[in-house]
Amino acid sequence: MTYLEGFVAAVPTANKDAYRKHAEDAAPLFREFGAARMVETWGDDVPNGKVTDFYGAVQAKDDETVVFSWFEYPDKATRDAANEKIMSDERMEKMGETMPFDGKRMIFGGFDAIVDERGEGKPGYTDGYLVPVPVDKKDAYRELAQSVAGKFIERGAVRVVEAWGDDIPDGKVTDYRRAVKAEDGEGVIFSYVEWPDKPTRDKAWEAIMSDPDMQPQGEMPFDGQRMFWGGFRPIVDV
Repeated sequence: MTYLEGFVAAVPTANKDAYRKHAEDAAPLFREFGAARMVETWGDDVPNGKVTDFYGAVQAKDDETVVFSWFEYPDKATRDAANEKIMSDERMEKMGETMPFDGKRMIFGGFDAIVDERGEGKPGYTDGYLVPVPVDKKDAYRELAQSVAGKFIERGAVRVVEAWGDDIPDGKVTDYRRAVKAEDGEGVIFSYVEWPDKPTRDKAWEAIMSDPDMQPQGEMPFDGQRMFWGGFRPIVDV
């Protein structure tokens, strides 16, 4: 299955165009290094949470917008080789000197896809999720996520991906584990659902929330209070 490098960052809202250009300029290099796809999405419908949320994950300020992004690789070996090239390539070093956001608060890590379901159409809107899941409930989570993915596809989703944290570094300021307040024995899920557009997504959610088959049944294999999500508009998709 697909291997992902997932990112969440806080970008000054005024720097949106500069951020888009920065990402577009970097895209050919990542493709050269082996990335099959590079997606950058801009926060559009990102709610505040009671326990966790995207804003807290990257310590976003009032004048900043959250960006949810990922690179897709065919496997971990290709991703690892790409990261080695990124660290030693002079072109990437020069681009790093002019980043239009605070890289110290960006969170990143490697994730191994455990669910990857595809529908029809082209992506035009994304729901992004971060979820803490006990390691011993990974299989139960995969089974649940697989069944839910089918519901999303039935309602018009273009693609549903659930990826298990495989290579998540501890950060000095922010990181994925702190973002979801992960406890000992828990892993982190990086997930996204791509829709053709926001109206399709909104209509699908209305139907899903009223679907009795989508209501929680018994003990869930994760802590829903520490899971968080948001809606994002793509600004780069290469």
